Amino acid sequence: MSLVVADLRLTLRGTPLFAPVSFAVPSGAVMSVMGRSGIGKSSLLAAIAGHLDPQITCHGTIHLQGTDLACLPPERRQLGMIFQEPSLFPHLSLGDNLAFGLAAGGGREKRRAAIDAALESAGLAGMYGADPDTLSGGQKSRASLMRCLLSQPRALLMDEPFAALDMELRAEMRSFVFAHIRAHNIPAILVTHDPTDAEAANGPCITLHHI
Repeated sequence: MSLVVADLRLTLRGTPLFAPVSFAVPSGAVMSVMGRSGIGKSSLLAAIAGHLDPQITCHGTIHLQGTDLACLPPERRQLGMIFQEPSLFPHLSLGDNLAFGLAAGGGREKRRAAIDAALESAGLAGMYGADPDTLSGGQKSRASLMRCLLSQPRALLMDEPFAALDMELRAEMRSFVFAHIRAHNIPAILVTHDPTDAEAANGPCITLHHI
């Protein structure tokens, strides 16, 4: 399973955001994307996910497991996305939040077992009924990742997921996230401004440049 991008170019009203890029991300690897603010790193992820701003035109090809993603609507691309701020629903328990990642069906006991296993993997065992507002920043981040992984994405896109964390927690979360990407054997792309993130990812790295 790999994510392959060839000659990808994004233009805003005819003006290129960055020089064309081509890359391949193998299964279980994390590719880092760097570049100065405003150059289009988040737009690159949006192009892959299918949520690109209508004012931006995408050229080039994006294939995942040999499938041309341009032929699929966003909801059928089966991509997971993680952002800087954890996105947990405050009116639902922690377990019910994770349940949103599961596909419909499977029976109540099987679904509960999957959620409990995810909570344990995230160091949140026994916290199914917890109020998300009572969780620490690190706990929320781990829960958001597990909800994403429960949806069984074919690839993971991450936009500055560690930027709001202090140095110690940042290192902890990097290890946690990268280990789960390897365990699920999916390709991942990490947008970051921090060279230590790219170093910890231990995968390919590209830097976007203006033409």
